[in-house]
Parts: sequence; C-alpha cells; structure tokens
Amino acid sequence: MSVQEYLEKHLLSRKIEEAVNAAVRAKAPDPVLFISTHMRRAAPAVITSVRARQILDSRGEPAVEVALHTNKAVHRASAAAADAPEGTAADATRDAEKRKLLARAVADAVQVINDKVSEALVGMDPQQQAQIDQAIMDLDKAHHKDGIGMNAMLAVSIAACKAGSAEKEVPLYKHIADLVGKSATTLPVPAITVINGGTHAGNRLPIQEIMILPVGAKNFEEAMQMGSETYHHLKDIISEKYGPDSYNIGEDGGFAPNISSISEGLDLVIVAIDRAGYNGRIKLAIDVAATDFCIGKKYDLEFKFAEKSGQGFKTADDMIEIYSQLCSEYPLVSIEQPFDKDDWEHSKKFTTLELCQVVGDDLLMSDPDRIKRAVNEYTCNALVLKANQVGTVMEALEVVKQAKDAHWGVMVSHRSGDTDDSFIADLAVGAAAGQIKAGAPCRGECLTKYNQLLRIEEELGSDGVYAGGNWRTAASSS
Repeated sequence: MSVQEYLEKHLLSRKIEEAVNAAVRAKAPDPVLFISTHMRRAAPAVITSVRARQILDSRGEPAVEVALHTNKAVHRASAAAADAPEGTAADATRDAEKRKLLARAVADAVQVINDKVSEALVGMDPQQQAQIDQAIMDLDKAHHKDGIGMNAMLAVSIAACKAGSAEKEVPLYKHIADLVGKSATTLPVPAITVINGGTHAGNRLPIQEIMILPVGAKNFEEAMQMGSETYHHLKDIISEKYGPDSYNIGEDGGFAPNISSISEGLDLVIVAIDRAGYNGRIKLAIDVAATDFCIGKKYDLEFKFAEKSGQGFKTADDMIEIYSQLCSEYPLVSIEQPFDKDDWEHSKKFTTLELCQVVGDDLLMSDPDRIKRAVNEYTCNALVLKANQVGTVMEALEVVKQAKDAHWGVMVSHRSGDTDDSFIADLAVGAAAGQIKAGAPCRGECLTKYNQLLRIEEELGSDGVYAGGNWRTAASSS
C-alpha cells in the first residue's frame, strides 16, 4: 500500500484538519504537541508483536517476561513460575535438559511466545481482552496448558490487559473492573506475612506462614502502617528472646526464628501487636500448607526436626482439634489449606464448624471444576486466587466470579518466588476481592504490590473504600 493509499484509506487528511480545529478551540499553548496527541488518540491501537525473554524471579530462578508492542507503546508483564501441586499441569514450560540453570530454564516458553503467540495476536485490538485470551488458549490444542505454560500465558494476558487500559486511558484496576462488569472498586485488607515456616524457612515451624490482617484500619495506608510497625516490633521481640541471629527471613519475607509450634509463633505476634498498640484492630491468619507434611493419612508436625519425639504425627481429627483450640485462644480468623490437597472429608468437617475462614489452596488450585465441587460440598468457604494457576486474566476473573456467587471470601495471592510485577494489586481492587496476600512488608517483589495499592488508594481519594471489617464479604457484596 502506497502512502497516498494509506492516507485515503484512513481519512488522515480529515483527521488532521479535525486535530487542528480542536487545537484552536482549546487554545492549546503548544499546538504541535496538542495535534500530535490528538492524532495519536485518533488512530486505533493494534498489537504489532509480542516478544518474550527470560528474567529472574525473587529466588533467582528463571521466569518469563513479555513485552507486548502496539503501534503506540510497549507494555511489559511477568508472571511467577512457581510449581503447581503434583498431578496438575505444569506452571511453566521448562527445557528438558536438567543441567540448565537450576533445571528450570524457560527458553522453550520464550520461543513459543515469540513464534506462535505473537503471530496469533498481531493485528488484534488490545481492548478486546476476551478475544485475546481466547486466541492464546486456542494455541493450547490439548487444553492442558502445558504446551505454552500457564505462567507464559498469564504474562501475555497481563501485558495485553495493561495495553487495553492504556488505550482506554483509564487505570488498570478500572479496566479490570470494566472487564468484570462492575463499577465498584475496593481496597483489600492485606494478609501480611510476619513469620515464615514450613518449606519456606529453615526453622522447625511446620506451617508455612503466620499473617496479620489489619481489619481495624480506617484505610489501606493505615493498614500498611499498622502492619509495618507490628513487623518491626516483632523483629525486636524475636531478637530479645532468641538472639540477634534469629530474625533472618523466609521466602515470603516473614521472620524465621527457630520455633517449633504454631502457638509459640502466634504468641510472639500477639506480643508484637500489643507493643505496637493495635490490640483488637489486627486479626491473625495462618497458611498451614498441610500437603507439605501429610504422610499417608497423618500429618507430621515434626517433619523438619532432626530428631523426632514420636508425638508429632497427628490424624486429621487431631488437626481439627488443634485448629479449634487455636481459634478459641487467639484472634485467628483465617486458616489456609488446613489439610492435604485431597482430604475433602476433613476440610468439609472443619469448615462446617464455622470457626473461621477456611481457604482452599492446593485443595482448589484455582481450578473451576474443583471450586464447583467445593462449593457444592461446602469443603471450604474462601478461595486463594493464584492467577498463574489459571492461565489468563479472563479465566482468573471467571474464577473470582465463581467464588463471589458462592458468597465465599476471595484472597488474591502472590507466589513465593514472585517477580516485581504489581498486577495482582490492580486485580484485587478491580475485582473487589477484599483480601490480598503479598508477603511481608519487606522484599521488593512483595512491596511492589503493597506500594501500588497505596498509589491506587491515593488516586481514588474519597471514592476509595477499604474493605476493613467487610474483608470476607467485600467480594460477594460488590
């Protein structure tokens, strides 16, 4: 197509005239800049290429970053390549050669994006998220999502979502709210990691995380202030009790003192909350990650002990008693993955006690079919949404809708071994999730999410509503 043919096809002479007249009407101080901006908006955005590269995540392991090019700008996104539970589709496509970087190279996924995915998306409107995500999914012929890799699919989908919001000239969270079909946005209550254990730390604590929820804050900014102050008081308390070499941190930024019981950890946090002056305003949550220490049908609470007492093996009914006692003795309002990923029976038995929010992680794997079963059987009452277990933005929003329709709580979550992409902050606000789990107020990959939420709250001003005491119902009431 010649230049003249292009000009005639796109009516550029008329559009230039309209831009000049608009500059005159606006009395633009810089007419050239005004006309340039006006013309840029007049031309519709289209995807021109999608390029991927291998970057490193917070563990120093390979992850996928995508640069989605339009005729107007470049939009980048990355997604964590954390492992999915055994028996599920791979979170990322890996090279077969085990001797490559930590046996976790993502070069194959990069090549698939640069070749197949880019070709499929070129020419598409970045505002059409549903069509883009469908085009990505159509490339997965077996529908197992291991041909491209869910983290690779998600990175492309997020980059497209960012491009769509830029073309609409609205914030990313607002664009996500539009995709959901809701006008309301909610600032989530942060589930802030303060102590790490399980497979995420080298101490003897069997559970993976102890978290604090500043439900009594008046806004998100105060929530983070409360969380940060409590976190630093906890550091001092650990140092005083166990020595200055005891406050090293785990993979999510939580402290990892060499404690061996859940109650010992909760006691430390209670003292920190008291010292910070936030009694009654901060609740507690734990992520048990029980699949990690389930052996057969029993749970080994001493799975990290060098020498076992023989008293650490507990039945599922024993675990229910332990959780029930913890809920009665502490302001414990949320327990994530209290049983093995396939122990539907005891998860249901505990959930029906209505003692706290019971969050499905490995039990659900953000999978629509497993969520449907859990809703029908009342096996839990909240979803932890890990978007890279789903595949694309629209699929993630559908999963959120499933949980909302069931009047569940929704906790949007980061991944251990995450990247510095802050997308889940906008996702939590746009989807009005009510809860977000992004690690400790420490480590860059965690803070990038929390800091983005601070910016969003500032931008929303008086329109910004902090979930606060409605942290469990925000998802279903929006």
